[in-house]
Amino acid sequence: MTGVDWRAGTAMADGLERLWTPHRMTYISGGDRPAGGYEEPAGCPFCRAPGQEPGESLVVARGAHVFVVLNLYPYNPGHLLVCPYRHVADYTELDEAETVELGVLTQTAMRVIRQVSNAHGFNLGMNQGGVAGAGIAAHLHQHVVPRWGGDANFMPVIGRTKVLPQLLADTRDMLAEAWPARA
Repeated sequence: MTGVDWRAGTAMADGLERLWTPHRMTYISGGDRPAGGYEEPAGCPFCRAPGQEPGESLVVARGAHVFVVLNLYPYNPGHLLVCPYRHVADYTELDEAETVELGVLTQTAMRVIRQVSNAHGFNLGMNQGGVAGAGIAAHLHQHVVPRWGGDANFMPVIGRTKVLPQLLADTRDMLAEAWPARA
């Protein structure tokens, strides 16, 4: 699609292609944030996700203390979040069982993603607090971001746009099907 001057409805002089991603505006503008914010469990998407129906939820796997969910605004296909069920903000607030299961499910997430999509590597991490980049600072979550050689192409660097080749529901189904059964 050629660039269009929205005022005149004509092609723009720069000749660049445009990939419109209006669904991202909800994230950018915060339009999906609850009125009371994420501080209380009732407004927290990580507290709500485990109780949603499988067709509505992006939850991939459930443990006793921690669950795994697809990121609604992924950096790459298969970008998972490993979250405790408890609404805690800081890593130091996790108890031992939650800490262990968070680590185990992070390892399992990496294995499953490698199995289904041949990831070459991963970025793993937690942003602790809004100042550190946490979009939802009130509920701890560990990012598991699959990476492939060359995945940082011109789109995010120049166009500040990420192209994802698979729908979230399809990614969720693929990962959930490959997730090992709990003993």
